[in-house]
Amino acid sequence: MKDKFYQYILQLQNQITSKLEEVDGVAQFREDIWERPEGGGGKTRVIENGAVFEKGGVNISAVHGKLPDSMQKMFNVGEADFFACGLSLVIHPKNPMVPTVHANWRYFEMYDDNGNVINSWFGGGQDLTPYYLFEEDGKHFHQTCKTACDKHNLDFYPKYKKQCDAYFWNAHRNEARGLGGLFFDYCKDTSDSELAKQTDRKMSMEDWYNFVTEVGNSFLEAYVPIVERRKDLAYTPEQRTWQEIRRGRYVEFNLVHDKGTLFGLKTNGRIESILMSLPPHVQWHYNHHPEVGSEEEKLIKVLENPIDWI
Repeated sequence: MKDKFYQYILQLQNQITSKLEEVDGVAQFREDIWERPEGGGGKTRVIENGAVFEKGGVNISAVHGKLPDSMQKMFNVGEADFFACGLSLVIHPKNPMVPTVHANWRYFEMYDDNGNVINSWFGGGQDLTPYYLFEEDGKHFHQTCKTACDKHNLDFYPKYKKQCDAYFWNAHRNEARGLGGLFFDYCKDTSDSELAKQTDRKMSMEDWYNFVTEVGNSFLEAYVPIVERRKDLAYTPEQRTWQEIRRGRYVEFNLVHDKGTLFGLKTNGRIESILMSLPPHVQWHYNHHPEVGSEEEKLIKVLENPIDWI
C-alpha cells in the first residue's frame, strides 16, 4: 500500500503544479529535493511572486525510521519503526478576493521488531480560507467535497465537514481559520470489525485508498474555478491590508495548533518545507476590529459561527 500511495502522490504533485502554473501564467514552481538524515526525504515545489500566486508550495515526502519519543507518547506505544508519506499544499494568492487553500493527503505505517505492519491508516483533507466572503465560492468548494465523499459513503461529508470545522478552530481567537471543507484522520481497516459488520461500514485499506485518492483528485475542481472567477477583480490597498491581517491568524493557527506542523518539527523534518505554509507578507495590528456592517465584518461573523454550505 505504501508504494502504491507514494506513486499516487508523485503523480498528483505533477498534476496540481502543472495546472497552477497554467492558471498563474507567469511564475513556475521550482523544485528542491531533500533527504532526511534519519531516513527518507521529499520533493518540495514552491511558486513565488507570480501574477496570481504570491507564494505557494506543493510538497511530497516519504520518511521512515525510529518513531521519536514524542510520537511514541502521542500514539501510546513503545519503541517502534514508522513510515509516513503524504502530499501537503498551501497556496497564498496575491489578490485578496482569491482565497488561500490548504490540502493534505497522507498515509502512515508502524512496524514491530520483525518489520511486520502492526498499524496503518490514512488521513487528509482540504479547506478554504477566504479574506472576502463570496457565498458562491463556499458552496462550490463544499459541493465538490461532498460529491467526492458521496461516491463512497453518504455519511462521510457531514462527518468530515464537522471534523474540519472542529480541527481548524483557532481556539485562542475563538474563530475558525476559514470556511472549512474536509478533515479525516486515523482511517483504518475495519473490514473485520464487529461494529462495522453490524452497521455495514466495512472499509478495507483498499477502500480507504480509493476514498482518499477520490478526494485528492477533486482538489483542482474544488479550487481552480474559484481562482479563475476572482483573480482579476479590482482591490484597494485597504483590502490588501485586511488580507495581511487575516494571514496573521493563519500563521497563528499553523504554529500553535496544527498537528502536521508540530509532527514535522518533532520528527526533525525539513524546516523549509514545514514552514512553506507561511505567507510572505503578514501584519498584526493591536486590538484590530473591522468596521460594523463592512464586508470584513461579514466574514468574521461566519468564522465565529461556522455554517452549513449545502
